[in-house]
Amino acid sequence: MAAKNKIKKAAALAYDHTSPEPPKLLAKGKGALAEKIIRLAQEHDIAVKEDADLVEALMLLDLDEAIPPELYKVVAEILAFVYSLNQKWKQFNL
Repeated sequence: MAAKNKIKKAAALAYDHTSPEPPKLLAKGKGALAEKIIRLAQEHDIAVKEDADLVEALMLLDLDEAIPPELYKVVAEILAFVYSLNQKWKQFNL
């Protein structure tokens, strides 16, 4: 049986750690738009983390909508991952 072709999906979050507001959905897309979101992130040295379940949930949100409380934990884990990458990058690029 042939493997089903999956359409690439991507979402981008905006988060201001100085604000009490939760992260918001900055961009989302499928196919070519998803590839553009990922490419732009990479071009601007923004960490990209794959999480199929999270992207499915984020695709249901409207742009500029705050993430719902049920996604706080998984998004916090991703933000911690990104923070860790940024700290390691700073150590090696002093």
